[in-house]
Amino acid sequence: MDLIRATDEGLYCEPGDFYIDPWRPVERAVITHAHSDHARYGSKIYYANEKCVPLLNLRLGEGLNIQAKKYGEKFKIGDVTLSFHPAGHVLGSSQVRLEYKGQVWVASGDYKRTPDPSCDAFEVVPCDVFISEATFALPIYQWDTGEITGEKIYEWWQSEPERPSLIFCYALGKAQRILAELKRLTDRKIYLHGSMIHLTGVYRKQGIEMLPTAPVIDQAKDYTFKGDLILAPPSAHRSAWMKRFKDPQTAFASGWMQIRGARRRRGYEKGFVLSDHADWNELNQTIEETQAKTVFLTHGRTDVLQRFLEEKGKKVRLFKTEYEDQGEAEA
Repeated sequence: MDLIRATDEGLYCEPGDFYIDPWRPVERAVITHAHSDHARYGSKIYYANEKCVPLLNLRLGEGLNIQAKKYGEKFKIGDVTLSFHPAGHVLGSSQVRLEYKGQVWVASGDYKRTPDPSCDAFEVVPCDVFISEATFALPIYQWDTGEITGEKIYEWWQSEPERPSLIFCYALGKAQRILAELKRLTDRKIYLHGSMIHLTGVYRKQGIEMLPTAPVIDQAKDYTFKGDLILAPPSAHRSAWMKRFKDPQTAFASGWMQIRGARRRRGYEKGFVLSDHADWNELNQTIEETQAKTVFLTHGRTDVLQRFLEEKGKKVRLFKTEYEDQGEAEA
């Protein structure tokens, strides 16, 4: 019997009677991170890394019944021993290690290996079975370091000192990473869309060093934002909110910007390739380093990665999830 199997509610562990990132309310939910496709409201009890808890409270509500765990801390649910380990995706993101009757499974959630000053670095966890995402499982997806991309963002920002510079990016994780990457290059204040204010505050309270920020909405009506950098979610693009800015230059930060034409199709002047997911090389590196005999793949280009791994002699199986077509803004 598999330790984890796919059900209508999510990935289910029968010996522990719990779900990992369930997409419907359940009795016991083990959460890898606070993005909305992995953490949903309504379960009776949640288990998460302690750094993830403030984000869960902010996004799902303060009244949640959450058991907070440190990275590496072992605990039991039913007959299964669990522990959380850094996934390198966003603040508090975790891989879940499960041990039962001498077998070890790791459900990695979303992860990346590229260094990121806004969250803990990925930890390789040896296992018998590894469950991996495949969001960017094509050889074309290969990332620069955050430092290099941060320098590109800074140069673009400085190139138009008479215009506001708007970067659209995911409100949880991507915005804070940009603020942390740019801190190496400047100490200027950055302006934020309202959806990013409280999330960025959680990062600050947990000691993540970022540039100073201020809400766009708090600035005087005659303030022009000339020469300023503003971060906003993709939903704000071409909305009434943008009327605040006169002749802004616009950009989108996402791993999807690796594909030529993606920026133009979305109506941005510039695209920055900055992802919080593993690229092709990182996916394969990680699967190899876990020494897993069996690999389960979820959401993304599972077909391409499956063929590649099977040609190398790996045993590969698939988990279909409700977030197969994951929102492009987050990636």
